[in-house]
Amino acid sequence: MKTLVDHLAQYAAYHRDQRNILSHFIGIPLIVVAVAVLLSRPGVEVLGLWLAPATLVSLAAALFYLRLDLRFGLLMTLLLGLSLWAAACLAVQSTMVWLGSGIGLFVIGWAIQFVGHYWEGRKPAFVDDVMGLVIGPLFVAAEAAFLLGLRKEVEQVILERAGPTCIREKHANA
Repeated sequence: MKTLVDHLAQYAAYHRDQRNILSHFIGIPLIVVAVAVLLSRPGVEVLGLWLAPATLVSLAAALFYLRLDLRFGLLMTLLLGLSLWAAACLAVQSTMVWLGSGIGLFVIGWAIQFVGHYWEGRKPAFVDDVMGLVIGPLFVAAEAAFLLGLRKEVEQVILERAGPTCIREKHANA
């Protein structure tokens, strides 16, 4: 199994433009919540918890993140829990509210992602490795930690492997 740094460095190689990274701080959380919302039906309330397909997907993702790294895994588990809570709140609404919210968040999130990758001048990481869909949210959490001055040892290795971030110049039309 790849290590935390292996996954993050591979993903980071597709994300060196600062504007693209910024777009991921908006787009990826929207997509994660959208997927939780769309997978929140059918569901049932058990002991005050809403159990749905989203619960199983989030549990699997949380176990993956925890296996990669305890600290980031705990953070991701908390964030997934918040996404499930938001999804459960929408799941009990009318079908129009539930479905409209899920689809709307999904479309807006991906639109923001594609703008970021336009600036990057590179396709999204998941095109070459489907694991990019799971690593994307972890990448955002890691980048936030790095901005806060946390996990500098992880950040340093990723920078050594993927290179520094920058603002890319517009590509000349040929």
